[in-house]
Amino acid sequence: MTPLEVPAAPAVLGKAHARRLRDIYRSAGWPSQDALEIDLLAAGLLQRVQAATGHETLRVTDAGLQWLAGALARNRAAMSAHEALVEQVAHAMGRAGRLAWRGLSLRAQVPTADAAKPMRWCIARPDVFSIRQTSVESYVEPIVHEVKVRRADLLGDLRHEAKRAAYLHLGECWYVLGCDARGEPIARPEEIPLDCGVMWLSQGRLEVARTARRRVRQGLPFGVWMALAKATPVAAGDENPQSLLGGNPAEGDQRAAA
Repeated sequence: MTPLEVPAAPAVLGKAHARRLRDIYRSAGWPSQDALEIDLLAAGLLQRVQAATGHETLRVTDAGLQWLAGALARNRAAMSAHEALVEQVAHAMGRAGRLAWRGLSLRAQVPTADAAKPMRWCIARPDVFSIRQTSVESYVEPIVHEVKVRRADLLGDLRHEAKRAAYLHLGECWYVLGCDARGEPIARPEEIPLDCGVMWLSQGRLEVARTARRRVRQGLPFGVWMALAKATPVAAGDENPQSLLGGNPAEGDQRAAA
C-alpha cells in the first residue's frame, strides 16, 4: 500500500461511530481528532474541508450519508421488532389474567460496595411489568419481562448487574428473546443468569425455556403502587390465555401468571 492509499473501511463501525457521524452532520463540523474520527475519515465517511480562513472542518460525504441511512434503517427495524415483542408479551400477560404495564419508571433498590450504605435507590424501566389481579397484597407476584431482539444488546445488558438487581428487587425477572435472521433464538438459556427466567419466540409463539427462581415477597413497595396507580395497564384480549404460550397447558401461564 502506497502512502496515498486509504483503507476501504475500518474493521468495525459501530453505534459510537453512527452517533459521531450524526453529530457532525448536525453541527458545524468542528474536528475532535480522536479515534472515532480517524475511523470515519479512513472509511471515507468524513472528509476534511479547509476554509478560506485556514481552519479545518469536517463534512459528511455522500458515502457517509448512505451509511447513516442504512444504520437508521437497521435501528428502525430492530425497534419495530422490539416493540412488537413487548406488545406480544404484555398482551400475553393480560390474557393470562394479570395486569400488565409497559414503559413504567419504577424506583428500586440495588446493593452497593459501601458498608455504610449497603443499598441505593435507582430507577428501573422494565419493558413489561405485571402483577396478579388479587386483593391480597402478598399474592400479587410481580414480574418483570426484559425483551431483547438483538444479541449485542442482550450481551451488553447482561453486563449491567445493577440493572438486573433492580429488576429482581421489583419481582421475578424474565428475559424474552427474539430470533436472529435464521429464526433461531438470539441466546441460549445457559447464557442468562440463573436468577432469571427465559422465554423465546418459536414460530411466532412465546415458549418458556427456563422458569425463574421464585422469591418470597410480602408485597410491593409503596412507590411502586403509586406508579401503577398513575399508569394505565394494557387492555386484556379475549383470546385463550394459552394462545401465545407453548408447552404443557398446566405450565401455560409460564408460572409467571399463576
